[in-house]
Amino acid sequence: MTEFMKEGERLDDLEIKGYQIIQHPQRFCFGMDAVLLSDFAKAKPTDKIADLGTGNGIIPILLCAKDKGAQITGLEIQKESADMARRSVRYNDLEKQIQIVIGDMKDAANLLGASSFDVVTTNPPYMIAQHGLRNVQEAKTIARHEVACNLADILTQSAKLLKVKGHFYMVHRPFRLAEIMNEMVKAKLEPKRMRLVYPYIDKEPTMVLIEGIKGAKSRITVEKPLIVYEKNGEYTEEIYKIYGKQKGK
Repeated sequence: MTEFMKEGERLDDLEIKGYQIIQHPQRFCFGMDAVLLSDFAKAKPTDKIADLGTGNGIIPILLCAKDKGAQITGLEIQKESADMARRSVRYNDLEKQIQIVIGDMKDAANLLGASSFDVVTTNPPYMIAQHGLRNVQEAKTIARHEVACNLADILTQSAKLLKVKGHFYMVHRPFRLAEIMNEMVKAKLEPKRMRLVYPYIDKEPTMVLIEGIKGAKSRITVEKPLIVYEKNGEYTEEIYKIYGKQKGK
């Protein structure tokens, strides 16, 4: 155990620029959705980025690894997760680029500054509070279910955080796509780009990646599907590329 870690935690290799992240199996650990969102999001090296519901800080760290953004602020309501994120930031020597703030997403604009960000990213809770099996562990419930905030809260605050023509990026579930589009338009985050993620080419999509622009005109580009697995269960070439690996190695 390193000086950065607490009992029960583990250090996982992100396999990019030597970065590692502290995780705890009893809290919400990052998955492929965070990796895909960090790849889908576009940001210049000079951009100021806010990541809402940052959890253990995975998206800010991955964005830094991909040279996206000059200053990244992660907002997290759970103190234990925010503490873990801060220790991961220190471990990777990224304190000059990443700041972790403890606070409620419903108050994001007041906490972080209205109209002060070029880009907002978020990997929010996917399930409405009543939908699906609620995890008995509170930390995972808050991460997966709209307990502390809902979709409208996230989109409204994201719009407030962004400068005019600022970019918003989110990963979510396709079964809520109609609601997502409706709420984005209401928040004046015009949907501009969308990509559906399929586990296999002949299966239904399980994720959707969406880009919106604050105050933009109505016109959306639907990108080609992203397929995760080949028929034999191996990652597709594009997924290997996103992970920074070569197929077969």
